[in-house]
Amino acid sequence: MKVARRTNSSAPRKPWHWLAALLPTLLGLLVAVLIASGRLENHRIYLAGRLIFVAPLVGSLLTGLLGVILLVYWRAERHIERAVSRHEKDAAEERRRFLQRLDHELKNPLTAIRTGLANLAWLPADDERQEVLASVDAQALRLSRLASDLRKLAELEVRTLEASPVDVGELLQEVMAAARERPDGRQRRLSLTVPEAPWPLPTVEGDPDLLFLAVHNLVDNAVKFTAPGDTVELRGFEDGSRLVIEVADTGPGIPDDEVPHVWDELYRGQGGRGIPGSGLGLALVQAIIERHGGRVALRSRPGQGSVFTLRLPL
Repeated sequence: MKVARRTNSSAPRKPWHWLAALLPTLLGLLVAVLIASGRLENHRIYLAGRLIFVAPLVGSLLTGLLGVILLVYWRAERHIERAVSRHEKDAAEERRRFLQRLDHELKNPLTAIRTGLANLAWLPADDERQEVLASVDAQALRLSRLASDLRKLAELEVRTLEASPVDVGELLQEVMAAARERPDGRQRRLSLTVPEAPWPLPTVEGDPDLLFLAVHNLVDNAVKFTAPGDTVELRGFEDGSRLVIEVADTGPGIPDDEVPHVWDELYRGQGGRGIPGSGLGLALVQAIIERHGGRVALRSRPGQGSVFTLRLPL
């Protein structure tokens, strides 16, 4: 069997190889010398001779330009890689914090349920049994609401919005009517402000059920986090190309260091601990409004109150 011989590419080249490589340059120098001596008067040969001197300069410029382009491309690629890596790290950190909050939110009601069920066997009186069962039922309801809100958040990422014209004025009235029916809502001073002159609030394109849920969550939070006798105002007005909905209250307010985190899933500030809720209400509000092309904002002063603002495109 014949074996092919491997060519050694690192072997030294023969001298005539160098001569072949230098031949165009030597010919160019020869023509340049002839032109300089005046022996070649033909303008075509003269032009070719000039090009011999210009070509290396043009080649150097093109090589330098190519080098600059490659350098810029390489630096841009490195910058993009660093940005993507930083974004992935931020996303991973945010996911880790979410899972920690989820673990905390699930652990407390589950522990209470297990403790309550364990105590039932040792409680002889029916009244005490009913009290423990009521506590277990409340914790189970909390878990049910948490699972429901988590499902809603997941659906919002892939759900197709069934957009239709939404009468925002009517929607705000429905939200306020629901708040006034609550027992704790009757203990607050609730007010609704919408324009009637010279024209009412314009309609917006969106999902009426989701928009109702977003505004209702804000009003529900305002009622929960305020004390009897506090004021909760629901306002709607037009601002250029945006329709603005505000929910304001005279509650305890939110500390400055907690304001950037109130929209995070399962985040609970100092004032929210011990108050029933899934911890996903504001995250749902933000997700719904952003799916409608809008923005959310919060202004708060500790000891004075808070204003939650929704801006929807007209």
